[in-house]
Amino acid sequence: MYGFLLAILFVDGLFMTVVVLLQAGKGGGLASVGGGAAMTEGILGGRQATTVLTRATWVSGSIFMALALVLSIMSSRSSGPQSVIQVQTPTTTAPQPVLPGVGGEGAGAAAPAPVGTPSAPTGN
Repeated sequence: MYGFLLAILFVDGLFMTVVVLLQAGKGGGLASVGGGAAMTEGILGGRQATTVLTRATWVSGSIFMALALVLSIMSSRSSGPQSVIQVQTPTTTAPQPVLPGVGGEGAGAAAPAPVGTPSAPTGN
């Protein structure tokens, strides 16, 4: 279900991008930020007629926001897809001390006694 809704969100995002890019500019742009005559036309002027592209933008944007909300709730409540940013720390064990004569290389053979230490008694 999550994958299906995610696919619909992706397709809706592509559709909304195309619809917004097809719309004609409403005029003004950054020139109307400073004020002037264009500002009063926008405030006091009548509304422009709603076109098919405008309606498609509103519907597509609403669907996009609703799907994004549903998917975020689904992902936070389930053990579904995890974040790709979240790094799993490897579990390592503390290194064990190396004792002379135990384990290591040649574990099957007896380790020679260090120089200057008395060897084990021979049974006398």
